[in-house]
Amino acid sequence: QVQLVESGGGLVQAGGSLRLSCAASGRTFSSFIVGWFRQAPGKEREFLAAITWNGARTYYADSVKARFTISRDNGKNTVVLQMNSLKPEDTAAYYCAALTGGDVTHSKSYGNWGQGTQVTVSS
Repeated sequence: QVQLVESGGGLVQAGGSLRLSCAASGRTFSSFIVGWFRQAPGKEREFLAAITWNGARTYYADSVKARFTISRDNGKNTVVLQMNSLKPEDTAAYYCAALTGGDVTHSKSYGNWGQGTQVTVSS
């Protein structure tokens, strides 16, 4: 079973950028789809983007498509979420997970959640 660990979060000013990484271990991803989500206190977990392991297909939430990019990182067992033009409303804990079945945009379709990495955007 794949284990996922997020990293790259931190404190950034509005308009800045962060590069989040989701590192996989335990096995190869093969046909897996990996998704990025975020969750602010008291809010539902929100879909951001997803990618097939071979990079052939990407998926984006409309709200972040113009600012966020999901990709593989130099052939490593890592999925990257590049976040640009960050806004205070982007403040949340960011998670990656592996699709287990169902709608790619629904958190309940995923498992093997990482511990999360905190992103805080100051105004």
